[in-house]
Amino acid sequence: MGHGGDVIAELTTDHREVEELFGKIEALPSGDEQRKKYADQAVIELVRHSIAEEAYLYPAVRQFLPNGDGIADKELEDHAEAERTMKDLEAVDAGDPEFDRLIGELMTEIRSHVRDEEDNLFAQLRSAASEDELRKLGDKVRQAKKTAPTRPHPSAPDTPPANKLLAPGAGTVDRIRDALTGRGKD
Repeated sequence: MGHGGDVIAELTTDHREVEELFGKIEALPSGDEQRKKYADQAVIELVRHSIAEEAYLYPAVRQFLPNGDGIADKELEDHAEAERTMKDLEAVDAGDPEFDRLIGELMTEIRSHVRDEEDNLFAQLRSAASEDELRKLGDKVRQAKKTAPTRPHPSAPDTPPANKLLAPGAGTVDRIRDALTGRGKD
């Protein structure tokens, strides 16, 4: 979290970190408890990443790209779908057969979303926004991830200004819960 660089470099690094966690999950046998720990870590990173994108990246997409509203709306739909999967995943243990189905579904959703962002959205944004604007967005994204929730909240608002107002409070509650349960540690 908080890698530096412009918004595209920041988010691309997040993508690589989540993919690394997915690889660790895939390398372990079904039912291995370590899979749940890696899944929790992936969810924490994905939720923080998504909150930051929703607060800053997608408003910039709407501002800078001629078809930005349609692109941002599609990205938000992808986030909502993944968030519902993450919420379902939160409720199952690694030994539950449902865990394998849900983690597979989540990996498919996220990998598709990442491919789309990296192959299409980021190139369009780099062409449309100045380096200074992209750098400032990177700073805002890093700040947002520091206070963002760490657990999925599918019914929470995903567009400004409500998401920017509510996310830090939900983030505080999530971090307290994580500290009490040890979730995300290791």
